[in-house]
Amino acid sequence: MSTKTYLIIGGTGGIGKAMVEQLVESTANNNDGDKDNLRVFATYHKSVPDFAADNLYWVPMDICDEQSIKQAADVISQHTSHIDWLINCAGLLHTATQQPEKSLRQIETDFFLMNMQVNALAGLLIAKHFRPLLAKSERSNDNPAVFATISARVGSISDNQLGGWYSYRMSKAALNMGMKNLSIEWSRSLKDVCVVVMQPGTVNTQLSAPFQGNVADGQLFSPAYSAECLLEVLSRMTAAQSGSFVDWAGESIPW
Repeated sequence: MSTKTYLIIGGTGGIGKAMVEQLVESTANNNDGDKDNLRVFATYHKSVPDFAADNLYWVPMDICDEQSIKQAADVISQHTSHIDWLINCAGLLHTATQQPEKSLRQIETDFFLMNMQVNALAGLLIAKHFRPLLAKSERSNDNPAVFATISARVGSISDNQLGGWYSYRMSKAALNMGMKNLSIEWSRSLKDVCVVVMQPGTVNTQLSAPFQGNVADGQLFSPAYSAECLLEVLSRMTAAQSGSFVDWAGESIPW
């Protein structure tokens, strides 16, 4: 049996960490107990997380530095011949000093460009440098390799009824377009790969913490629940669904 290999970008964030834990746990609960059949690579930015497992490998990556992304790909390629699923969970909504803009007068160049770099450009650079490992996945139309990126419903242009959050909305809309482009290119050159953009729901993480007061009862998900839903949706995706924008329940979101 060939080893299934996962890569979680942003493995220390709320959703990314939950995905790492669930993938590792799924192996531990396997009746065969054969950890050699599943490997999980996960990236961190600054310090190595204290969560460890026999089949878990932590790799440093700064998604704002293309050389760091390339180095991470080089390191991982020394430990595995392929990647079957790559899930990019990294994202930016606010910083310690900057909140999403409520009006045009709050637009600041540096914060805008930071959103674009983290939310839109990073995904394309990750695809650029990890393509060779995805290309070597043993895949089929019904069981494709996966390149998934966490986006946001507020990145949908047709769904925007409230305005505001200029940098975040625009960077997620740009991400969505980039992934749509990627799905078209790879449909020609990298068969049986599903490129999918996913909305995880409103999740109880540091990213959403300042805005949870506006969330309706029952609509604030735990990272574990969101991660479980997203992984389940991905497990049902086919190569024919590449280029999709879906939510945590697998429902399509308008672009």
